[in-house]
Amino acid sequence: MQKIIIVEDDQIIREELQIFLSKYGYEIKAPTEFNNIVDYILKQNADLVLLDINLPVFDGYFICREIRKTSQVPIIVVTSRDSEVDELMSMNLGADDFVTKPYNTQILLARIAALLKRSGMNSNSNNILTYKDFKLNLSNATVIYNDKNIELTKNEVKILSYLINHKGEIVSRELLMEHLWNSDFFVDDSTLTVNITRLRKKLDEIGIKNVIETRRGLGYIMR
Repeated sequence: MQKIIIVEDDQIIREELQIFLSKYGYEIKAPTEFNNIVDYILKQNADLVLLDINLPVFDGYFICREIRKTSQVPIIVVTSRDSEVDELMSMNLGADDFVTKPYNTQILLARIAALLKRSGMNSNSNNILTYKDFKLNLSNATVIYNDKNIELTKNEVKILSYLINHKGEIVSRELLMEHLWNSDFFVDDSTLTVNITRLRKKLDEIGIKNVIETRRGLGYIMR
């Protein structure tokens, strides 16, 4: 059963969508609290997210941007904001589709099915980053090397994925802290050091040694 998260603060719309999509065999999660919504979405490991823009606490643009830092889960923005600017901004932040309210439920259903089908064909490659002989699986926060694997914390995944995505470049401590700061909690300089140390130790435990090199006064680079 494929899981869909409905991020919608309008109770009537949320419940109607939940009932409608459940009838078609989808497992639906429809949170009613939005303070830690990004963490909630990432922990659910869903197959698709229906995301409104006008939300309490954080708007849909912020949520979409945060999700895209560590996940390629398909996102359909479903909103009453129907300007071309809203659609363009949504797509630029990583949304896969844009549907305006009021919408035809059957058309929305068809778009969901089409996007799930497309993402299913590419889910493995979208959720896995490869560097040399090891892989970082973003969907379950694990590193796989030979026949071994190890689980990472949220911060460790953010750090390692950022370094892999910038392989060959020196990444400053300031950039890494900003990358972590843009989540939902503060990360200071000493916390970054602790996270780097723990990440190196975990990688070393499964045989990935000295892959993160410190460039004194400059930052870090993948070796």
